[in-house]
Amino acid sequence: MNGHRYMPSSHQDSSYFTTNSGAPVWNNNSSLTVGSRGPILLEDYHLIEKLAQFDRERIPERVVHARGASAKGFFEVTHDISHLSAADVFRAPGVQTPLITRFSTVIHERGSPETLRDPRGFAVKFYTREGNWDLVGNNFPVFFIRDGIKFPDMVHALKPNPKNHIQEGWRIADFFSHIPEAMHMFTFLQDDVGVPLNYRHMEGFGVHTYTLINKDGRVTYVKFHWQPALGVKNLLEDEAITVGGSNHSHATQDLYDAISAGDYPEWKLLIQTMPVEDEDKYDFDPLDVTKIWPEQLFPLQPVGRMVLNKNPDNFFNENEQIAFCPALVVPGIGYSDDKLLQTRIFSYADTQRHRLGPNYLLLPVNAPKCPHHNNHHDGFMNFMHRDEEVNYFPSRYDPVRHAEKVPYNNTYISGQREKRIIEKENNFKQPGDRYRSWDPPRRGRFEGRIAEMLLDPRCTQEVRRVWIGYLSQCDARLGQNIAQKLQAKGAL
Repeated sequence: MNGHRYMPSSHQDSSYFTTNSGAPVWNNNSSLTVGSRGPILLEDYHLIEKLAQFDRERIPERVVHARGASAKGFFEVTHDISHLSAADVFRAPGVQTPLITRFSTVIHERGSPETLRDPRGFAVKFYTREGNWDLVGNNFPVFFIRDGIKFPDMVHALKPNPKNHIQEGWRIADFFSHIPEAMHMFTFLQDDVGVPLNYRHMEGFGVHTYTLINKDGRVTYVKFHWQPALGVKNLLEDEAITVGGSNHSHATQDLYDAISAGDYPEWKLLIQTMPVEDEDKYDFDPLDVTKIWPEQLFPLQPVGRMVLNKNPDNFFNENEQIAFCPALVVPGIGYSDDKLLQTRIFSYADTQRHRLGPNYLLLPVNAPKCPHHNNHHDGFMNFMHRDEEVNYFPSRYDPVRHAEKVPYNNTYISGQREKRIIEKENNFKQPGDRYRSWDPPRRGRFEGRIAEMLLDPRCTQEVRRVWIGYLSQCDARLGQNIAQKLQAKGAL
């Protein structure tokens, strides 16, 4: 019996955070980066351990994006951007590339209704002649957090209470009372765009800042946008009840039925670009995922169109087993030092290895369509036929397999190792601008949804006051209106 003294227990708490091995964690808010902006260092053991643990929390359902629907089709270049990118997929107008797209809800379970207020995933896998490119985004252009070290905590707060398995407003309000940069994301999530009519009427965004690299090695920052040809349509609360009704799969069915009837949905791909040397010219950090790039400063440029014209042949094979990862880029497209993107580069591949196994990229839906070769070997579910004797490099019995050199991001990086937030937070200007752009009824609906969350009986006065403080910094009238709603209910 005495052995039970040494069993791990949540009652054996430390007064401070530690790693699984018990080492103290002195900063649980910022990843270890080169300078305040990045990139992130792989030696940040706490970050890697935290993400790896989080990636393995669910078996076998996805931790996030569990509920989804996929469709196949093609991408066609309509405008020449070869001066910006050497990517083969963009090589000339008229070029078509096969692809598969998966739309999804983020927080709720695989069997949850598709009418719930929740961000939507918008992920596209391009099967290019130089490998697969995964453009993994959402239906909102911004995100809740800017540093991936907070991602497991954020999802835990948005997920159901682990004690009763109920999503509760007080938990969400409590966590985000510590995350002022999330106010911009809430102006999307709690706005009328928070529940799309269906997937065919939904926008998509790459969210992160990526890089385009041309044949001369010039690097340009880029943001990707998908605009539906059918226009953007959403559901208000009463409409969601009517549309959902007894059909929890209305968006999946709408997509499947439209394609089956030959009514193929289409999206335009547009980009915003910024010279790398201009990144310090603005009052926001262009690599901050909680910010948009104003279109008046960075106009949308058309690139091509995506057409979805074929349903999955098998839902499990091409929806449940499909695996996206923002680390999958091709020559001519690269990453930026966006901290959240840097952690997703590791985390997505890691969670797929856990969910599907180390050879998940051999599955037909995930495998490249172009010739490919490496010395990755064996492991669970390796079904590739191999008859070579030399599975190492270098070897005098096998020719050198190095490809021709391709353009890559070789911008200069310098800075000291440090864990801290970026210098240009500017958390409240853009959400305030967005709020002021709405008409009064839309503002009122947004205010009502925020107030409903803050009226959760377990939400403390302190949390409510912090939220009102944040919202007042976005817009004074917004903060006053929320405060009045809470006072009317005796909650402030």
